[in-house]
Amino acid sequence: MPLDRNRLKRYSIHERPSKVTPEDFAVECSPGKSFNEFLDGLPRFLQANQLRSLIDTVSEAVRNGKPILVLYGAHVVKTGLSPIFCQALSKGWITYAATNGAGTIHDLELARFGRTSEDVAEALEDGSFGMAIETGTEWNQAVNEGAEKGMGLGEAVGDWILSKGGPSTNQSILAAANDQGRPVTSHAAIGTDITHIHPESNGESIGSASYRDFELLCQRIPELNDGGVVINIGSAVILPEVFLKALSVARNLAGPVRNFTAANLDMNRHYRPSQNVLLRPTRSSGQALEVIGPHEILVPMLFQGVCEKLAQPKQ
Repeated sequence: MPLDRNRLKRYSIHERPSKVTPEDFAVECSPGKSFNEFLDGLPRFLQANQLRSLIDTVSEAVRNGKPILVLYGAHVVKTGLSPIFCQALSKGWITYAATNGAGTIHDLELARFGRTSEDVAEALEDGSFGMAIETGTEWNQAVNEGAEKGMGLGEAVGDWILSKGGPSTNQSILAAANDQGRPVTSHAAIGTDITHIHPESNGESIGSASYRDFELLCQRIPELNDGGVVINIGSAVILPEVFLKALSVARNLAGPVRNFTAANLDMNRHYRPSQNVLLRPTRSSGQALEVIGPHEILVPMLFQGVCEKLAQPKQ
C-alpha cells in the first residue's frame, strides 16, 4: 500500500515557534563604525551572543567589586596579548590570574631579552630545542631564590623581572602583577617545560614554589562566590585540572562557592575546560559561557568591550 501523505498532521508556520527571525540578523557594514556599533551589529546568535554576555558579565563584576580570575596558557603570551593583560590588571578587569610553567618562561624571555618562541621542529632535529642558556639559567635562578624566600613560582619570576629589567619589562604580565600586588600563580608540571632540563633546575624549588601557588589559589577561590568570574583562556589540561581541585578545597574549607560565571575562550573545544571549568563547577548554580576562536582576536574584543561598557554610565 502506498504511503498516504495526505494524512500528515500539519500546521501553519505562523503557529510554530521559530528560533531565527530578521530582528536577530547582522547590521550591514559601513565605514567609521565605533567598536560598540560593531559589537551591537553582530548577529544575535551563538558565539556572538556568548561574547556579548561575557563582556556584560565581566563589566558587572568589576562594577560590583567582584573578582575576575583568569587562567591562561602560554599561547596567550606568544600571540602578543601581554599589553592587554597588563592593562586589565592595572584597571581591575583582571583581579588575579593563574598560568602554567610555560606562561612564565615566555613572559621572562620577552621581558628580559625582547624575544621568545623558538622553532621547535627544527631545533628538535639536533637536540638544541630548549637549550637557550639565558632562559635556563635565569628562570631557574629566579625560582630557586624565590623558593628560599618563601615566594610562589609566579611571584618569584615576576620579582626577578622587576629587579633585573629588560627591553620589554613594561609588557610583562608577571612584573605588572607583582608591581600592583595582584597575584599570578604558576602551576608547573615537572618535565613539561624547557627550563626543567637545565643543570640549574631544582625540582625541590620548583615543587615548593608551585605548591605555594596552589595553596594561594585555593585561598582566593572563595572570593568567586556570588558574582565572581573565572575565565580559562588557552589551557586545555593543566589549569582546568588545577582549578577543579582548588575549587573543591575551597568549598570544603570555606563553604559555598557558587553562583559565579565560568567562561572558556579557546581555538578549539576541549574536554577538560568544558567539564572542569564550565559544567561541573556551575552544575547547581551560576552560568557557563564559551567563545571559540583565535586568542589574538577574541581577547582584544573581550577587553575592548569591557573598556567600552565601563565607560558608560551604569544603568
